[in-house]
Amino acid sequence: MEKQKPYGTVLIKAASILDFLSNHPNSTLQDVSQGTQITASTTLKILDTLVLIGYVTRQENKHYRLGLKLIRYANQNIEQLDLVEITQPALEKLQEKIDETIHLGILADDEILYVNKLEPKNQTILMSSKIGITRPLYNSAMGKAVLADLLDSEVDHYLESTELVPFTEETITNPLKIKKELQEIKKRKVAFDDEEVEKDIFCLGASIVKEDKIVGAFSISMPKYRVNPILQNEMVEAMIQTKTEIEENLENKT
Repeated sequence: MEKQKPYGTVLIKAASILDFLSNHPNSTLQDVSQGTQITASTTLKILDTLVLIGYVTRQENKHYRLGLKLIRYANQNIEQLDLVEITQPALEKLQEKIDETIHLGILADDEILYVNKLEPKNQTILMSSKIGITRPLYNSAMGKAVLADLLDSEVDHYLESTELVPFTEETITNPLKIKKELQEIKKRKVAFDDEEVEKDIFCLGASIVKEDKIVGAFSISMPKYRVNPILQNEMVEAMIQTKTEIEENLENKT
C-alpha cells in the first residue's frame, strides 16, 4: 500500500512551531528556528501568520508563546470530552428506560453541536443524525431548552439577530410564540421539538447547567408515530431525573 504523502509542507512546519512553543513558551525567533530546524526567515513568516490568526502571541520583548485563541480551542475540547465522559453513565441509564436515540450537545456559535449519540438497542428505525452536526436553538429540543435558561435580554438578542427559517410546516418562527413556549419550558424543565426540525420526528430536550452556566444539553429523539401521552409523560419524568443526576455528577466533579 502506497504511503500517503502529506499535503502542504508549510502546515507541517507550522505544526512543528506550535509543538515547540507548547513545550518552550516565551521563546525568541532564534530559539524557535533552532529548535524546529527551520530557517529563521521561514520561521518568521509562519510566526507572523500564526500571530495574525491568534494561534501565537508576540510579546513586546519579541518573545513568542501560544495564543489565547488556540488555548481556548484546546480548553473547549477538553471540556467537551469531559462532558461526554461524565454524562455517559446517566445517558446510558436513560436509554435503559427509554429505548430511543439519545443525543448530547453543546452550545457552539448560537447552535447546538452534537458531541455524542447513543443508538437504541431494539428499534428498527434509527435517526439519521450524526456527531458533529449542528441544529438551531429556536426549533430544536436541545436548543429550546438552552434558550429557556438564558436571560430575557439574551433571548431577545438571539431572536433579533437570527433568521428564523421554517424547516417544516410545524417550525415556530414567530418570536412572540417562541418566547411563550420558553416560559412553558422553564416550568416543566423539558423542551419539545414536535416535527419542527424534521418531519415525522419528535424530540425532547433538557439543558445541563453547572454553577449557573449552561454547559450542554441532551435529548431523546424518536419517530413521531411512536409517541403517545403515557410515553411522553414517562419520557419527561426520565429526562428530569437524568438532568438532576448529570448536574449532581458535574457538581461533584468540581
